[in-house]
Amino acid sequence: MKNSSLLLKGFEVELFTGRSTGQHVGVAVAVTKDLPEFVKEPDHRNLEYITSPEANYAKLKEDLLAPRRRLRSWLAKKHLTLLPCSTLSLGDSSIFERSDPGNPYHDLIESLYGTKVVTASVHINLGITDLNKLFAALRLVRCEAAIFLALSASSPFLDGELTGAHSQRWLQFPRTPKKVPFFRDHDHYVEWVQMHLANGTMQNERHLWTSVRPNGPSRPYDLNRMELRICDLITDPSMLLALTALLELRVINLLRNPEKFDPFHVSDLTSEELVEISDSNDIKAAKDSLNASLVHWKDGRTITAIDWVQELLNETIPLAEELNLTEQLEPLRDALEEGNQAMKWLKSFGLGFTVQSVIEKAISSMAAEEMLDSNREVLLG
Repeated sequence: MKNSSLLLKGFEVELFTGRSTGQHVGVAVAVTKDLPEFVKEPDHRNLEYITSPEANYAKLKEDLLAPRRRLRSWLAKKHLTLLPCSTLSLGDSSIFERSDPGNPYHDLIESLYGTKVVTASVHINLGITDLNKLFAALRLVRCEAAIFLALSASSPFLDGELTGAHSQRWLQFPRTPKKVPFFRDHDHYVEWVQMHLANGTMQNERHLWTSVRPNGPSRPYDLNRMELRICDLITDPSMLLALTALLELRVINLLRNPEKFDPFHVSDLTSEELVEISDSNDIKAAKDSLNASLVHWKDGRTITAIDWVQELLNETIPLAEELNLTEQLEPLRDALEEGNQAMKWLKSFGLGFTVQSVIEKAISSMAAEEMLDSNREVLLG
């Protein structure tokens, strides 16, 4: 059913490639020659594709899966597959495997950050063209970004070992610049970006690596969407769309009632305190995901991530019913009962399975999910 009240949405999806035994094998250069919808990352062990803006959730699901099917078919001819992990789970993080050795920007990335940036994730974009509303949405989502990381965490392993975190990706990925304020408005954002470009703490307008940021055709000036960057890779499309629905419902509530949801209007905390607790919450969620003890942006009270998710779900019920998104949210309730991907993997590891056996099983499950969804599309089509 078409719903004109829904926002345009799109995804930037990063994926690792490798063997069915979980070892990473870089083929990004060859893939991008044959499949132009994919683009290279600095390290050729992972690559990215981007979906077109779309409001309808059923269409979004197919947009997510279709490129993966084409890539999987290409990989199968080389006896390779897709790896469902957000870090080099069974890789070698001591070596940077360049996809484009002559690229000076990649020189900079490798020298500054090394393999800390060699990760896979999914970035969720929501279309918001009104700039005042866009920056209000950015403030709310930054305050709640830890919730989305807690739900999506899927990187407890690195180099074949346990890391002690649920999202090793977010712990290791360099946030740049180190301190990012809550932007008051578009002018504040433009001024701040120009300052960091001038002093070299940002190398270009895209060099703002934080949990959420403005996006658009010509940053920092021409903006039309919000980009949530904190999520680990979510291989199950139904889970990704459920998380996206929760994000969209939060943002639509804010767009309708800014005085109730904009932290600048509602929170008891100062802007500086909001920066501090949001960044701290992100780290806590990276370490313990749904079990993390977080600080609520409204009043500074302590709340577990799992309780906060339940609180948000309860708060969005009326709007979800209005927009026919109630069923779309169901996978989140399953995650609250069964745990996220990282928690499931860690449970298997605790039962005596090796990192490799856990990843091998996840590789098979990812392929099976795609096959199941493909069969559903055929039946529905």
